[in-house]
Amino acid sequence: MLSQKTIDIIKSTVPVLEVSGTEITSVFYKNLFTNHPELLNVFNHTNQQKGRQQTALANTVLAAAQNIDKLETIIPVVKQIAQKHRSLLVKAEHYPIVGQHLLGAIKEVLGDAATEEILGAWGEAYGIIAQVFIDIEKEMYNEAATQEGGWSEFKEFTVINKVEESDVITSFYLKPKDGSSVPTFLSGQYITVRSQIPGEEYLSNRQYSLSDSPGKEYFRISVKREAEENQPLGKFSNYLHNQVNVGDSLELTAPAGDFTINTENASDVVFLSGGVGITPLISMAKSIATSQPNRQVSFISASRNGKLQAFENELNELKKQLANYNLTFVYENPSEEDLKNNNFKKQGYIDTEWLKNNMKSNNADYYVCGPVPFLKSIITSLKELGIKDTQIHYEFFGPSMSLDTEPKSQVTQG
Repeated sequence: MLSQKTIDIIKSTVPVLEVSGTEITSVFYKNLFTNHPELLNVFNHTNQQKGRQQTALANTVLAAAQNIDKLETIIPVVKQIAQKHRSLLVKAEHYPIVGQHLLGAIKEVLGDAATEEILGAWGEAYGIIAQVFIDIEKEMYNEAATQEGGWSEFKEFTVINKVEESDVITSFYLKPKDGSSVPTFLSGQYITVRSQIPGEEYLSNRQYSLSDSPGKEYFRISVKREAEENQPLGKFSNYLHNQVNVGDSLELTAPAGDFTINTENASDVVFLSGGVGITPLISMAKSIATSQPNRQVSFISASRNGKLQAFENELNELKKQLANYNLTFVYENPSEEDLKNNNFKKQGYIDTEWLKNNMKSNNADYYVCGPVPFLKSIITSLKELGIKDTQIHYEFFGPSMSLDTEPKSQVTQG
């Protein structure tokens, strides 16, 4: 337990963290990777170069300071971050290294304002917070390794099929190279995929949602090809699209994540996807079709046009399995072929008025996934329509962020 004096000192740094938090975490990561370049094999390089990881860590440090006297209130956030740590193989031995460089960054940025008293208080607090992460992650590692078909660390998988789902999204079907079975997972979870991109010094890691339902003999991920082929955002997705083929191997960690569907709940459910945000949601919808075929399900999928819409056939096939199913395609800029085939219900964007006129139930659970502007718009509209926070479920692709602090350059999958 922290003394009241330590708590008061930590709380006194909240105004400074609100102003300088991201500067501190930026210095932290720069020094961390300078002194421990091997950790570049663990962290997502894109999130670093786009500034997302720095912002996410700054938010976490600020939340810890604000709640230092009641850390139990941030346990849900800790567990979400711990899921990502487990998926990336962040280990207990990494935490002392992180603590050393975080305190060093505080001192470097704040200068004389970072007194020995402040650094001592933060050192003590960090030790307690780090132990919370270590304990939670230990349980997660054990659960991942001991479940049927589970494993620890990375495991080699073979690409058994590669399918184009749209002009920009391709699915990869993956089976364990050693012939073992794949574990079950909760629909909405993701895996970390690791590979050595030719010409790159360090291994690259990306997290991708599992886009099919559990219980199959394979995992499926569906990856959007990003346009910036030679830039951080597009390197890994273009590598997968251009160079990884059937028969090739990729390294995977066991499924992780807490953005999942509750198949024991009987409430109506509405899925709202934007672009590649469809990937975890189609897995959820398929799970409901298998276990709760009479549950009321609405699926609203937004894309730029029909050529960029993934899983159109699979979404339509769910009509045969779900007794109460409503499917809507929304195209921002439909092509002439889309207009001719009339295969969408709305042109433009999903707005508050349209949701008001098309929602089947105010008592539904809403699952939202897509680019940050899409998330902001949909969640704002739902709240304007009186939907409670407890009914709205969403996730970012990448570090845990706040909708209010997300940088303009956001990263989706790929």
